[in-house]
Amino acid sequence: MLRDDDTLYTALIARDPSYEGFAYVGVRTTGIFCRLTCPARKPKRSNVVFFGSCEEAQEASFRPCLRCRPVDRQRPSSGAVETLRDRIKAEPERRWSTEDLKNLGYDPSTIRRAFRREYGVTFTQYARSHRLGLAVSRLQQGGSVMDAQLDAGYESGSGFREAIAKLVGDAPARATGRPILTAQWLDTPIGAMLAIVDDRGVQLLEFADRTALPTEINRLRTRVGPICFGNSPVLEELARQVETYFSGRLLTFGIPVVQRGSAFEATVWEALRQIPLGSTRSYGEIARSIGRPDAPRAVARANGANQVAIIVPCHRVIGADGSLTGYGGKIWRKKWLLEHERRMTGQAMPLAHDPAQAQLAL
Repeated sequence: MLRDDDTLYTALIARDPSYEGFAYVGVRTTGIFCRLTCPARKPKRSNVVFFGSCEEAQEASFRPCLRCRPVDRQRPSSGAVETLRDRIKAEPERRWSTEDLKNLGYDPSTIRRAFRREYGVTFTQYARSHRLGLAVSRLQQGGSVMDAQLDAGYESGSGFREAIAKLVGDAPARATGRPILTAQWLDTPIGAMLAIVDDRGVQLLEFADRTALPTEINRLRTRVGPICFGNSPVLEELARQVETYFSGRLLTFGIPVVQRGSAFEATVWEALRQIPLGSTRSYGEIARSIGRPDAPRAVARANGANQVAIIVPCHRVIGADGSLTGYGGKIWRKKWLLEHERRMTGQAMPLAHDPAQAQLAL
């Protein structure tokens, strides 16, 4: 259910991402419709009309904006980011330079900012992670340190060892034959996510701009083992299920989760997975459901310690008064996910009239 037009116009001016996929604006003077997050100059209030879907806008004879591409399911990113990301996947062993970017017609500083915005790392760091992941895979398969070093584009053996040590927490010779966690970026309509898995299941799934992500990666490396970028059957299945969830066609995740935590944390995480799609629970309700009615604050801490977003749905936990509480992936994403799941189950999010409920409504 759409909010009132004044609220949506305020969201349009603010480029509020929590309406992504749920509200679109048609501009009468141009005949074009856009996402509310479109970077184009904002039209006057009297010249806009709002729609709940792309289909509604097109049925009203509005054409999709070529800048924000509202009919694309994925959130639009810089065309340069998409192009370079595809180039890295096609040439993971290539050692990219500033001159390479200039030769392709890109400004290196602009590319650096664009990748940091999308993935939380620079283009050089993004490319290096894939290159080193390929090198570590070589070592895991029994290749020599020298071959892996050359594949990664390092002329200095010490530089290669230092890079590998930072990535997987061990020197190349000792990395050979060791079980290593595999990481990959997953693109979603509400931002890139970092996935880390092993052969048993998912160890981490977090949005790239989560403030605690570096700490979580270090904790995972300490608790479980070294990490490198690469591919695996578990990653492929995770990517498929995440894509199906965001397209509105997956109601329940079927991939195993193997994140480590205390016995209490594990109990809370399992309780989170019991919250039905399209529903929410308060910390107090979860505390009572696990037989610890006196521990809502401990439940909140365990909820915040969850490192597998969406699959272990910590976004479904709200305050006792119905308000949205802190979410590491950012509050606007929490609102987006709750609305997405309500739509998947055919529920309408009611319009709000009091401040507590207003935080739940889009």
